[in-house]
Amino acid sequence: MYLRIVINMANCQMKKENIMHTAPCAKINLGLNVVSRRTDGYHNLETVFYPVPIFDSLSICEAESTRLTIVGHNIEGDTEQNLVMRAYRMLEADFGLPPVSITLDKQIPMQAGMGGGSSDGAFTLTLLNTMFAIGLSQEQLCRYAARLGADCPFFITAKPAYAEGIGDKLTPVSLTLANYYLAIVKPPVAVSTREAYAGITPRTPAKNCREIVKQPVGTWRNELLNDFEESIFSLYPEIAAIKQRLYDLGADYAIMSGSGSSVVGLFEQAPSLEGFEGCFTRVVRLSV
Repeated sequence: MYLRIVINMANCQMKKENIMHTAPCAKINLGLNVVSRRTDGYHNLETVFYPVPIFDSLSICEAESTRLTIVGHNIEGDTEQNLVMRAYRMLEADFGLPPVSITLDKQIPMQAGMGGGSSDGAFTLTLLNTMFAIGLSQEQLCRYAARLGADCPFFITAKPAYAEGIGDKLTPVSLTLANYYLAIVKPPVAVSTREAYAGITPRTPAKNCREIVKQPVGTWRNELLNDFEESIFSLYPEIAAIKQRLYDLGADYAIMSGSGSSVVGLFEQAPSLEGFEGCFTRVVRLSV
């Protein structure tokens, strides 16, 4: 697996092409409210996106033909449908980009509600914009990112933001969780978007998540909620058990991120995540 990435990059070096690297980050949702159903079949949301230091690795160089090689976590399916390739194809069509070799090392857990695929697509746009001096502004990059997916524009800046609409209308928020430890536990469960929305009754929350995150973290537990939890927890009680376990371990706050299946907890001291057999687990110290 890792031999392929070495060979790909070695081929770039043999051709004396510049290799450019970037590290797409993950995100978590701090609160998620489904407030209304739209006429286009989507739903209007309210949530706070927060970047977290778990990263994929993305490398691009010019090549004789365009190809995407994926290592790390296995991703099935046609690579042309991957958001990385879709991002390249958009800019290729509009700006006549040359062929490239792209290597994506997947480390962000998938189907976890952490935005790994969206981040890969958005970071591809910004890397290509720099690599080929296209000259797109941040606003223009966000418009391209929105064509890839609703939460992709967030990753153009990857700074804390309040999201509305389908997740594409972003407003910066003044929020820092620096020095908190973030615990992430993802069980071997894949929650489909259809499942997540099937049990939802849209409603306007009593208090907006943008206002709640201004409060001390210790007050978030009973106010900063994820509307998907009720239905998802009934289908997958093991996810509910993970959230309770994080509170038992001393979390100041815990929540399922997005539509799951990862659960995250904020701790003042680094917790031990023993006992989560079969789950992806990670503890990182936040610095944003």
